[in-house]
Amino acid sequence: MKLGKLLIFTFYGLCFIGGGYAQSTTDSLLNKLNTVLANKEDYVKKKQDDISNLNRQLSNAGSSKAKYVLYDSLYEQYKSFSYDSSYNYAKKLQATSIALKNPFLIASAKMKLAFTLLSSGLFKETLEELNSININALPARDKAEYYFIKARSYFDLSDYNRSADYTAIYNPKGISCIDSALVLCEPGKFNYLELEGLKNLRTGDYKNGEKNYIALLKIPNLNPHDFAVNACCLSFIYAVKGNQEKSIELLIKAAISDIQSATKETVASYKLADILYKNGDINNAYVYIKQAMDEATFYGALHRQVKISSILPIIEAQWINQIEHQKKLLYTYSFIITLLVIAVVVFAFIIFRQLKKLRIADNLIKAANVSLQESNLALEELNRNLSTANKIKNEYIGYYFNINSIYIEKLESFQKSLDKKLSSKRYEDAQAAVKNLNLENERLQLFHTFDKIFLRLFPDFINKFNSLFNADEMICIPEGQLLSTEHRIFALIRMGIHDNDRIAKLLAYSVNTIYSYKNRIKNKSFIANDEFEDRIMEIEAV
Repeated sequence: MKLGKLLIFTFYGLCFIGGGYAQSTTDSLLNKLNTVLANKEDYVKKKQDDISNLNRQLSNAGSSKAKYVLYDSLYEQYKSFSYDSSYNYAKKLQATSIALKNPFLIASAKMKLAFTLLSSGLFKETLEELNSININALPARDKAEYYFIKARSYFDLSDYNRSADYTAIYNPKGISCIDSALVLCEPGKFNYLELEGLKNLRTGDYKNGEKNYIALLKIPNLNPHDFAVNACCLSFIYAVKGNQEKSIELLIKAAISDIQSATKETVASYKLADILYKNGDINNAYVYIKQAMDEATFYGALHRQVKISSILPIIEAQWINQIEHQKKLLYTYSFIITLLVIAVVVFAFIIFRQLKKLRIADNLIKAANVSLQESNLALEELNRNLSTANKIKNEYIGYYFNINSIYIEKLESFQKSLDKKLSSKRYEDAQAAVKNLNLENERLQLFHTFDKIFLRLFPDFINKFNSLFNADEMICIPEGQLLSTEHRIFALIRMGIHDNDRIAKLLAYSVNTIYSYKNRIKNKSFIANDEFEDRIMEIEAV
């Protein structure tokens, strides 16, 4: 058993008592983690296939020695994958080694059983099993492993109790065991670097610890599990030293490697969820904390489940609150659109009434003298404005009913699907359905439809808008969009919506953000600030 496969558990204990992390900027790594997480069953299936192959070999094994070798291989497959199976094969190793009357195999089997007990959080039983081992029957390499398991038992007890009194007892005992293991290893080799790195972690010698773990991560052909071990340890050191971005990047990479190696006794997902929750990324935090609980439950690590349970309800509550908030926003947008349509209808009614009166007056004006012709010209101008308003009204009434119809259909479909899942008690499916509700895409689609309708009414809007700026100050439209945010703000102004608060609600920005956008655009133009919106209102519809 490699010491590296033990080292991860001690680091995990440290993670549970570690400090805060900085906001990560490695979105691409999070995307990769989500992709790997979506395919986690493929990695689990590969491990189960390997286990099935070993079981087929076991069924054909004849001698006790051959069975011992296969039991050992099965134990190695299960030790970070499933506590119950790991415990079962550790007991079979113990029984077979006794039958073989081999002191070395007996001691080795006891160490494997002790490691399994420790992984499940049974600290007292672990120490009892270790103390029953005859270490004189072990070679130097296995003695180093023995001291390492014992050290890790003391360290985990210290972290689990979280009491200064017990820490003062257990930490020195753990350091003493590490020192005993170090003298049995060759300096500079893989196991020596891992042991020394752990000692650096527990004694607070982070400068030398960083050097050791960087050296370990540079070792060629490091397997995914060993990479996760050492990346987690180095992540903790970076966090303590204040290099938060490197710390979280390594933690994400460790979580990826844990999934790829089908490791279930892990804390990377838990710690990552905790960090993202503190940074406000509730969606990812919820996904990773659920993954962490699934891993701990699958393995049977009771102490991990207790730790995860302390923050799972908090993250889950925030996630549900966020979904509820998004639903309220959707209702708010629908209400605003309804009010806008009502306003347009009322405005159109008033305009039509005025138009009717003006037409009557126009018939009288035709019989009047030349002095009344100026009023006739004014009426013609008003008619043009009314025609524009009428076209805007017709386009946006159709747009309103179309978009509301789409959203109502989606809400009805979502409600039926959710009712069906809840009625059949498929709560996980219901949660997944809520999670897949992508309001951001709906908002983007709403903006795209608005842009399309607006440009159909004002096809020359962008050219007229850009003509108000020097060539080097023109506003570029992002790829894949019809209007930029700046264009969209002034498009709403051209539609007659001048209130910053209303524009902010329609575009899902704060009022301060809208105010900043407007001021920045006006300052770029060669038109005076107080005349800029008047020039926008002069842009005519087709």
